Amino acid sequence: MSNVTLGGDAVELSGNFPQPGETIQPFTLTNNSLEDVKLSSWDGKRKILSIFPSIDTGVCAASTRKFNEKAADLDNTVVLVISADLPFAFARFCGAEGLDNVISLSSFRNYSFQQDYGVAMQTGPLAGLCARAVIVLDENNKVLHSELVGEIKDEPNYDAALNAL
Repeated sequence: MSNVTLGGDAVELSGNFPQPGETIQPFTLTNNSLEDVKLSSWDGKRKILSIFPSIDTGVCAASTRKFNEKAADLDNTVVLVISADLPFAFARFCGAEGLDNVISLSSFRNYSFQQDYGVAMQTGPLAGLCARAVIVLDENNKVLHSELVGEIKDEPNYDAALNAL
């Protein structure tokens, strides 16, 4: 179990956050077409998992825009933005913003993702949502970089994530 903060107040997380060198377990999440997709859908590609509470917050929106911008220059890499938001919210936001270099995925049907990846907020006003984190995977789903952002209101370290590729 890990702890992060939200506005300086402690928030407990459950599960074990993946660490560099580990191979992550498979997941199933829901895309904007309400289809269940598996991590294996991107076998052979490097992956950046940008995990956050809700696309409808300023920091989450900013990080999605930033990763969308950076993804255009990445070879053999997909950027998966993940939250408990409904796919409709992702479709609305990405459509309005013209973001087509990120793939949005929802954990709304697959809460086990949050537990399995150690980002399930158990306490605080956002309990039930994902904490902010970035996990970078190689082509075989080995963790190259992982950052559990200590303060949920802060943006992740984009350079560290991108330099891990």
